[in-house]
Amino acid sequence: MDDNPRDEPRVRIALPSKGRMESETLSFLADCGLKVDKTNPRQYTATIPAMPEVLLLFQRASDIPVSVQAGDVDIGITGLDLIADKLGDEADDVLLIHDALGYGQCALVLAVPVEWAEVRSVGDLRAFTAKRGDLRVATKHRHLVERFLADHAIDDCRVVAADGALEAAPGIGYADFIADVTSTGTTLRDNHLKQIEGGTLVESQAALIGNRSALESRPELLATTRGLLELIEAHLRARGQYMIFANMRGESAEMVAERVHNQPSLGGLQGPTIAPVYTRDGGGNGWYAINVVASADRLYATIEQIRAIGGSGVVVTPVTYIFEERPARYQALLEAVGAEEKALS
Repeated sequence: MDDNPRDEPRVRIALPSKGRMESETLSFLADCGLKVDKTNPRQYTATIPAMPEVLLLFQRASDIPVSVQAGDVDIGITGLDLIADKLGDEADDVLLIHDALGYGQCALVLAVPVEWAEVRSVGDLRAFTAKRGDLRVATKHRHLVERFLADHAIDDCRVVAADGALEAAPGIGYADFIADVTSTGTTLRDNHLKQIEGGTLVESQAALIGNRSALESRPELLATTRGLLELIEAHLRARGQYMIFANMRGESAEMVAERVHNQPSLGGLQGPTIAPVYTRDGGGNGWYAINVVASADRLYATIEQIRAIGGSGVVVTPVTYIFEERPARYQALLEAVGAEEKALS
């Protein structure tokens, strides 16, 4: 008997359940065409109408790597810092499917009180701890911090596991300095803490991970993962790109193309694309429609160059997706799970 009827979700995906990571993940998925149907903000399950086979489970971001590793969920989105801290070097059963989703950027850093004037680098911290002895560092990333301290021979320093606002730890007195994630450093400065040179443990952002054995053994999971990657990669590739349409008079499409190619920033992805403009009487009257793709930082310059060669009626629209034949990360996933021949057949 089939344990997974066709009308029930068969793929379990874990998403962060609170804070900025949750809101940014839901917004990112919506931008990828994967809007999440979560009518009650307090519910811990949801669906994606575009992928009815998927059941979403909301968990603490720090629990998601372990859930994926254990096979409790098939796929998860969480931060690279949490993946590294929770799984460490024992992550053979977890595959990093996409390591750069483009949001949730932060860094796990060491931060010491500003009054430690002599401590400006990791080397200074090593000397300082040797002189003072028995210092305490508060963190939510115990394994990463312990490994970093050992790798840099920073002895006489105890790691204190902590929850809540770590920035207050030195002021309250239960730690001497901290290791915490930061995106701008503002909160650290507001609490009279400073980052030190060489004290970045890991650069992090949102990432997509999957359970290796599930991906190896379940074709339907691999198919869903491909769909996710197709939309994610196409959206990321299109981010900050604009499609520009314009009309241009010319004796032939070839002559219009030559004028476009003579402009340094024009040309599009495979282009330009040029087509005759047909009026109601069926004639083109020497007008051609062109379209090119330009990045946001070159948008106005591109429009000016189109005008300079006779373009008019310029229309600009954001690009939502740019699909390639097959995402490179999906090809890497196929190789990792030994499923290349199956996917190509």
